[in-house]
Amino acid sequence: MNDLHRKRFVAAKLLHMVLSIAAFYVAWLLFRYGEFWYRGDIAYRYNYYVCAGYTVILFFFNRTYNAYLLGFSRIRSLAMSQFFAQVFSIGAIYFVVSLSWNQFKNPLIFLPMLLAQAVIDCFWSYFASMVYYKSNPPKKTILIYRSEIDKRRFGSVMGKPVGRIYKVVEEFEYSGDKFHEVRDRIEGFEAIFVAGVRSRCRNGISKYCVENNIPGFFLPHIGDVLMRGATHIQTFSSPVFYFSHKQVEPEYVFIKRIFDFVFALVGIIISSPFMLITAIAIKVYDRGPVIYKQVRLTKDGKRFNIYKFRSMRVDAEKDGVARLSTGENDDRVTPIGRFVRKCRIDEIPQLFNILKGDMSFVGPRPERPELAEKYYEQFPSFKLRLQVKAGLTGYSQVYGKYSSDPYEKLEFDLLYINDISLATDLRLIFATFSILGKKESTEGVKEEAATGDNYIGSPEVDESKVEGEEN
Repeated sequence: MNDLHRKRFVAAKLLHMVLSIAAFYVAWLLFRYGEFWYRGDIAYRYNYYVCAGYTVILFFFNRTYNAYLLGFSRIRSLAMSQFFAQVFSIGAIYFVVSLSWNQFKNPLIFLPMLLAQAVIDCFWSYFASMVYYKSNPPKKTILIYRSEIDKRRFGSVMGKPVGRIYKVVEEFEYSGDKFHEVRDRIEGFEAIFVAGVRSRCRNGISKYCVENNIPGFFLPHIGDVLMRGATHIQTFSSPVFYFSHKQVEPEYVFIKRIFDFVFALVGIIISSPFMLITAIAIKVYDRGPVIYKQVRLTKDGKRFNIYKFRSMRVDAEKDGVARLSTGENDDRVTPIGRFVRKCRIDEIPQLFNILKGDMSFVGPRPERPELAEKYYEQFPSFKLRLQVKAGLTGYSQVYGKYSSDPYEKLEFDLLYINDISLATDLRLIFATFSILGKKESTEGVKEEAATGDNYIGSPEVDESKVEGEEN
């Protein structure tokens, strides 16, 4: 994207922000005064402060939901992200102001504003995306990969909408480690995709991308993700990066535990009517147990019983083999179960796990011991995700899918562990709401991967090929 186009899109984003803020300001005046013309009193400046607070909060949520990620998000996702940002921003302002006023006025006055804003979001997302694609014709792209496993892992990255900007016209399989052997192949391309290539060659490609101002997309290895969490220590004559087993600060653990306990309790109280209705529906359908208990793993491999609303038949695993759900085609899932899974209602009982301290709101999803053992055999680094307590949501749940293979989930979990903080936890909690209605986030795994024996479609997994280790 050239400078002129970049400036135009910055202006378009600013225009959308201004429209959002203006719509809120009008709705706020109606909320406070019942009218929206100017009042020349000193107290009127209070409205400006509220509007400034809304702007800051809206900016935060826009960043959380990637509301302006043109070219990498679908039009529907952009509009939904912007709408979620506005809803939560208004909710935050309403809650804070109501507490300061010691009264909670009727918030329905904001509803017409949100409906109007939703229309603006849809139009802006559509036209901004169309202009973006026209301003950025497909770039001639090369994919360099080490094995078929790496190529398959990169496949999802090349789908829409990214595929409209980066068109892969050549694929090059390379298992060596010498950059000069691939330099001639990448010259003339406008973008480079790299998957599984050895580190020495990959470093050369990354420097080539920087020197020639060419976009480079690199599928990370576990070592890359771990290195992101390294600490720079300048006590030697050369820069040194230090990392080890994750040790979180005691004050973070204490604050997070209080947060988990309080909001799990609040969540249980608020969701109790939904839990009651769901329990009755499950019981009436087949007279089986309402709650399904299953052994899972949390920090340091500790075992606990996770609670979920039962969504499968009572005899779903009558053969004694642990297996993941294969999605809509899984005949073990009951009609009631399909609904509660789609709406994520089956996860609500895990609030009791959080209340007890077995889980946290944010963390790696707890895995079944039987499946985890199979993953350990295929790549021992899967145990690295047990450095922190398991959670209800996290990087893997927000940015990945249920059908993501265990190696990809591990990478997401390590990204969270490296970036663990209260700010990250809050961002992920809010970001979770954006995936509740997405069908792909609950997409089941393939039949051959359900038992964990063949998680990426190959009978045997060579860890050196997956992780890019040097032989």
